Amino acid sequence: EPLSKARFTHVTEEKSPDATRKAMKDSFEAPPPVITFSGHRMNSTKGLRRQKRDWVIPPINVAENSRGPFPQMLVSIRSDQDQDISIRYSITGVGADQPPNEVFNIDPVHGKMFVTKPLDREHRSSYHLRAHAVDMNGNQVENPIDLYIFVIDMNDNRPEFKNQVYNGSVDEGSKPGTFVMHLAAFDADDNTTANGMVRYRILSQTPHSPIPNMFTINSETGDIVTVAPGLDREKVSQYTVIVQATDMEGNLNFGLSNTATAIITVSDINDSPPMLTSRTFSGEVPENRVDVVVANLTVIDADQPHSPNWNAIYRIISGDPSGHFTIRTDPVSNDGMVTVVKPVDFEMNRAFMLTVVVSNQAHLASGIQSSLQSTAGVTISVQDVNEAPYFPTNPKHIRFEEGVPAGTSLTTFSASDPDRLQMQQIIRYSKLNDPADWLSINRSNGQIVTTAVLDRESIYVKNNIYEATFLATDNGSPPASGTGTLQIYLIDINDNPPALIPKESQICERINKNVHGVNITAADADTDPNAGPFVFELPNFPSSIRRNWTISRISGDYGRLGLRYQVYLEPGMYEVPVIVSDSGNPPLSNRSLIKVKVCPCDENGDCTTLGAVAAAGLGTGAIISILICIIILLSMVLLFVVWIKRREKERQTKQLLIDPEDDVRDNILKYDEEGGGEEDQDYDLSQLQQPDSLEHIISKPPGVRRVDERPIIPESQYPIRPVVPHPGDIGDFIHEGLRAADNDPTAPPYDSLLVFDYEGSGSTAGSVSSLNSSSTGDQDYDYLNDWGPRFKKLADMYGGGYED
Repeated sequence: EPLSKARFTHVTEEKSPDATRKAMKDSFEAPPPVITFSGHRMNSTKGLRRQKRDWVIPPINVAENSRGPFPQMLVSIRSDQDQDISIRYSITGVGADQPPNEVFNIDPVHGKMFVTKPLDREHRSSYHLRAHAVDMNGNQVENPIDLYIFVIDMNDNRPEFKNQVYNGSVDEGSKPGTFVMHLAAFDADDNTTANGMVRYRILSQTPHSPIPNMFTINSETGDIVTVAPGLDREKVSQYTVIVQATDMEGNLNFGLSNTATAIITVSDINDSPPMLTSRTFSGEVPENRVDVVVANLTVIDADQPHSPNWNAIYRIISGDPSGHFTIRTDPVSNDGMVTVVKPVDFEMNRAFMLTVVVSNQAHLASGIQSSLQSTAGVTISVQDVNEAPYFPTNPKHIRFEEGVPAGTSLTTFSASDPDRLQMQQIIRYSKLNDPADWLSINRSNGQIVTTAVLDRESIYVKNNIYEATFLATDNGSPPASGTGTLQIYLIDINDNPPALIPKESQICERINKNVHGVNITAADADTDPNAGPFVFELPNFPSSIRRNWTISRISGDYGRLGLRYQVYLEPGMYEVPVIVSDSGNPPLSNRSLIKVKVCPCDENGDCTTLGAVAAAGLGTGAIISILICIIILLSMVLLFVVWIKRREKERQTKQLLIDPEDDVRDNILKYDEEGGGEEDQDYDLSQLQQPDSLEHIISKPPGVRRVDERPIIPESQYPIRPVVPHPGDIGDFIHEGLRAADNDPTAPPYDSLLVFDYEGSGSTAGSVSSLNSSSTGDQDYDYLNDWGPRFKKLADMYGGGYED
């Protein structure tokens, strides 16, 4: 019979773990249920027909981590046609014929389904299979039914923290209930059951100050909060809290647990104001010194070092209205360094009484008051030193006309001694820099006198100002000196006559409609009103100047020099005197010469080439003479070249002392010729041939003839050189070979008696003993002509036959 639906319904009411475990045990120990195919049934004669309504198959529950024995039967499947025909059962789906395969299998004949190994809910929590019934021919006799297998969770996983150590922080002085940090543990078991429900608690706190339970944790969320006041970083800067996580809703008897460590850092707040270690400080400073530390202020702060709550800031609130001092903070020690930033003067202030206050970079925490020790007094004494004299007016400006004579007193440039409270000191003056050496200064009173004429147009004067520097030195200990600058503004006087510009020019010999003359101007070293406008005039003498030339005014500074109308001058260079005057009072004049080149011009007013030559002062005859000289010079050069070429040719045709063929110097020697020339065939080679008979040599007694014979003895064995000798063995190898050659009689030259003083007899060559090497006396060298063409040059030189 089909099983009732109520048999597979899950029990969902809350039970204790013991009750749940007992119910699961009873369920597993009960006989396996039987599932019958229902619904559409296959009929061979009438076809598919509706037999009854389909049953809802309840899921099959299997506990994870079962110990077996395996295979363990889960359910029995049968068809009500198994009494009529033979039925074969099978299952498909994940866990049967799909990976993971063979977790479940079924008896094909009896329809009993088994689980073959322990299941793990954390790996897979459910399986969906389909059961099939077919006849022996494989024809489906029942519709497939769906089987749902759920893996029942067991408490087989501990809660796991993501980290073993967690870091959190909380400000010191925090109120109870302040959030600190959050911890969370994960349990792989089913979180809808007690197996996966995790609860938290604090196991320990280190240190136990001020109380052992400064923190608590929310058992469900894992949030850690403060539960008591009294957090003080200056006393305890860090806490270590051990937190335990337990599943089974925190049941320590049945649940599994795990622990983690929470490091809670107490953050600093500015609850400790800085305090100066003394109510008064003192220091000394020499006058006129800057960037000098004169006092060191020490401070104590209990807050975290090198943080804004600890870093000190110093301020001077009174005693320094002129801003001579500042206080800089030492970044390492946090001390205050009183530093001079503006020079102090002993004669003005002998001491300073400063009031200093110190604070932190960060504001004090709420409710924290400043300490009385945050304020202190600083006494700074000023030390007197010998100060350098100074010039009250520096630089000093005076005005004088240029040209004042030497010995003129210009001014008194005196200095003052700032050391008024010291014994009266003596100041001496000297010259430090006087570029033109125009001035001198009195050593005692500083009076400045000229030693030369002041010239505004000097190169040492810039923008009408001449500048000199002087030194004032006292007799203090040690001596001190100061410098002063005197600037003399030189007023211009008319002491420079104008100079004509340009010095040279050119003009057409006839008046051209485009060019009417030469524009002239003047240069004057003076300035207005002693310079322009200028007046240009022609002198009265010689009279030819005014007769041939004219000057017209263009503007105040320019004029035009030109030829008079209908005046014709020969091309050439003319010197025209011009008188130019400036506008000074009285005016100065200057007679200048301008060289004017008069030449023929083209239509544009430019000198032609011939005209330029003519204008140089040469006439037509002179030009023709120059051209003739040039032609003669070129002819001489040509003749000289021809003569050199001819002499070179003659030199090449002359016979040399040694023929070029015999001169081996810088010649190419040919060795592949079998026959010589005609001169070679004239050689008497018999003089070089050995006599036909050697009887006159053989008949000589032994020992007096030259016989080089190779001894008939075994040859010596020389040392064999290795293929790759060591570099240090090369010298040894050479010496061994030399020693063997010296001792080898078979090696040439052979060890035989060589006689070189025997001239022989019967030789076709005559004796040369008649030659006399003396340079004195006359000697006949005509016989050299009989020696052949090779000695012809020698015969010509000594036989009197030399030709030029």
